[in-house]
Amino acid sequence: MRSLLLAGGRSSRMGRDKALIKIDGVSMIERAANTLAAANLEPIRIAVAEPEDVEQYGSLIGTELDIEWVLDSIMHAGPIDAIEEALLDLKCEDGLLQLATVDYPWVSSDLFVSLQERLGEDDCLIMPHDGERGHPLLSLIRTEAVLEMIDGDRRPLRVQFTETKHSILVEDPAVLLNVNRPEDLQ
Repeated sequence: MRSLLLAGGRSSRMGRDKALIKIDGVSMIERAANTLAAANLEPIRIAVAEPEDVEQYGSLIGTELDIEWVLDSIMHAGPIDAIEEALLDLKCEDGLLQLATVDYPWVSSDLFVSLQERLGEDDCLIMPHDGERGHPLLSLIRTEAVLEMIDGDRRPLRVQFTETKHSILVEDPAVLLNVNRPEDLQ
């Protein structure tokens, strides 16, 4: 099964590139890629904003993983555009794609495996939930259904994803901590 790692954000609230921030000595981009690989979600397509990101992030990840780099056609357009581009471009044999983003550094491969195990046959997607809110950018999606759903719709994914047939996987909130500001690292 394939995955899409979103790494093209501005990191404006953080004030520096989130992908490069180290947690326990490992950059967030490397943590995310290794976690996806540990869940057998290769090849990993990594969407970046600028050509320089490929070299910089690639030097952190190394060459052991099956990585496909792609440049966002519109720099910093947002996750919906990056997902839509990937869905139009990718040929997912099983029709599934695991979404991920660099700013969830405590997500484990167990979460991704659990999503695979619990996706319902009739569901368009399964989304992790921390008990208070869903985390759409960590969803396992059925590519054709989600592409059809988001076609031209720019409402937030959390809204779109909850309006379609989906499942929820309740997860420990500590695993689903999203890092957007410096205080999120403390």
